[in-house]
Amino acid sequence: MNIEKEIGYTFHNKALLRNALTHSSACNEKTAGQNNERLEFLGDSVLGFITAEYLWTSHSDLPEGQLTRRRAAAVCEKALAGYARQFHLGEYLYMGKGEEMTGGRNRASILADAFEALLAAIYLDGGMEKAKQFCLPFITTGDQQTEDFVDYKTELQEIVQKNPGEALTYVLVEESGPAHDRSFTVEVHLNSNCIGIGEGRSKKKAEQEAARKALLLMGIRES
Repeated sequence: MNIEKEIGYTFHNKALLRNALTHSSACNEKTAGQNNERLEFLGDSVLGFITAEYLWTSHSDLPEGQLTRRRAAAVCEKALAGYARQFHLGEYLYMGKGEEMTGGRNRASILADAFEALLAAIYLDGGMEKAKQFCLPFITTGDQQTEDFVDYKTELQEIVQKNPGEALTYVLVEESGPAHDRSFTVEVHLNSNCIGIGEGRSKKKAEQEAARKALLLMGIRES
């Protein structure tokens, strides 16, 4: 496939590549096949590890809080979608006609998820070193673009950590809409109390919005 030339990696197991490129809408319409959501789950963790290792090695002078913010900026939905667009990932996705007609090939949430799924597929097919070779060029670029990203989740976590015994949890309370227009609602809980509710086109965006609302409630932020 041409995408292998785009990313500089040739798969031994082509089924893994197809799986990574298959959006859930394609399976819904054809009622067959496996979508990329499980690979996305794994890819999120692989990406987190690679990014954390890179930042820890390349920024030995930075404290944990700044490292966390840089990692969040480098792997946020906007950043991942930008990486995916650099090698035209959207053009290679398998998706349903409805999703495609509504602009799914360029939707940030779909591209970000597909990037993570593709990374997981490379990791399973070729190992961690191949996965690093694929994603580190993007991560190092993302590391230079942290100024525009506000990581509300980390900001809220740092405040809560000042009080031993307090714990934050994010709870997905609603998921609605068709496959091409999903909406997620997330609550952030401080111990057993809901302190913020956020909505977004992805769970990550909804969590960030819930944290932002919590910071507003606490008077930490004004907007």
